[in-house]
Amino acid sequence: MFRVLIVEDDEKIREIVAEALRKWQYEVIETSSFDRVLDDFRAAEPHLVLLDVNLPIYDGFYWCQQIRAVSKVPILFLSSRSENMDVIMAINMGGDDYVQKPFDLNVLVAKVSALLRRNYTYQDESFQLGHRQLILQLSTSSIQYRDKTAELSRNEFIILQTMMRNIGRIVSRDELMQVLWNDDQFVDDNTLTVNVNRLRRKITVFGLEDFIATRKGMGYIVE
Repeated sequence: MFRVLIVEDDEKIREIVAEALRKWQYEVIETSSFDRVLDDFRAAEPHLVLLDVNLPIYDGFYWCQQIRAVSKVPILFLSSRSENMDVIMAINMGGDDYVQKPFDLNVLVAKVSALLRRNYTYQDESFQLGHRQLILQLSTSSIQYRDKTAELSRNEFIILQTMMRNIGRIVSRDELMQVLWNDDQFVDDNTLTVNVNRLRRKITVFGLEDFIATRKGMGYIVE
């Protein structure tokens, strides 16, 4: 049974979300100790975190950074903020997805299910993909180039794996969004751009500036 930690200061929202997840057989752990979220995270050892942005004492961005320092667990942000910059900040801080309040419970549960399924299904694979001396280790979500290594976030890993399984073929933005989030109508297009750019920066450090090329109006390609 997957465990989900809910970090949400609105008690009513927390209870509604917890009830919906329990109906789908998830083990739910709620925290109201907003000065020691990291301690509760370590104690719960969840498979996914639902993290509100507007929290007392420290905000969700702060706690996301704290969790990311010790874990790659999927983090799904919940927020009433709708500005693109907030979405970009959430992703840059290490979040995997962002749901704006008020939200449809069915959509939220679907996103939780997709994150859990994809994150832990991909982690179970134990082989690697290679191209131009860049090695993608599917068992550890990391890339290697000669004597250098870099770890990837869940989204970066899925994007690169999709691209490397389609070498020589243009992969459209819609296709990538479908692979990442299952239903692209609920995702801001900027979120994909942020993830691709972050992945490119990690690969560029290896000296492979043109590894993922953009085809304007069509998508991306690895040649």
